Amino acid sequence: MPSCGNDADSPLIQYRVRKYRSHRNKVKRRVILGAIFGAVILFIVLVHINLTGVLKSIAEANMRSITTVAVNDAIYYTLSDGIRYEDLVTVDRGEDGVIRSITSNAFQINRIARDTAYMSQQNLQEMSAGGIEVPLGAFTGIEAWAGFGPKINIQIIPISNVSCSFSSKFEAEGINQTKHSIYLDVVADISIVMPSGTSNFASLTEILIAESVIVGAVPDTFLQGNLFGGAYELAP
Repeated sequence: MPSCGNDADSPLIQYRVRKYRSHRNKVKRRVILGAIFGAVILFIVLVHINLTGVLKSIAEANMRSITTVAVNDAIYYTLSDGIRYEDLVTVDRGEDGVIRSITSNAFQINRIARDTAYMSQQNLQEMSAGGIEVPLGAFTGIEAWAGFGPKINIQIIPISNVSCSFSSKFEAEGINQTKHSIYLDVVADISIVMPSGTSNFASLTEILIAESVIVGAVPDTFLQGNLFGGAYELAP
């Protein structure tokens, strides 16, 4: 008669138990590794999001400062020879002294706008070639720590488009007197390409370059019109 010993001690059952435990341990390890991997990915994504925002803010602040200096230097260089009101605007009067026309000097205006835009872009390229200095604390992605730690140089690729235009403003100065102010408006559209992403912003610089007090009544046609979009004349 065959023996009725414990079946659990049989080699086949022991093999199956070991195989089941091994499979279960593999599943546990995979679940744990998957959870760790997911947590690491989530951490990297969160850090990247926070870091990108902080770095963009720092880079934009630096480039705004550089843009202001670059544009102001370009304007100073372009106007270094001195520009008078009469160089930009001609006020024509009739025999009775009444203002008949106020015209702009297209050649001078185009020259100043062209030279200022060109010099501004050249200055921007030169001044941003060395990159920007970012404190080590900014790499934590926490804004409160962004100003702490030694500074690390980050190379950036600034893409700039500078446009210049003229505008004018008339203001009453007294009886039959009108102050005419002429402004140079410089708009710089900047795109900053960084390892953490791209940031875009626009900077407007308005500079008063000439003004004069016009004696005599200035017709509403000139007060309400765009002098530098063309000449406005009254019919004689």
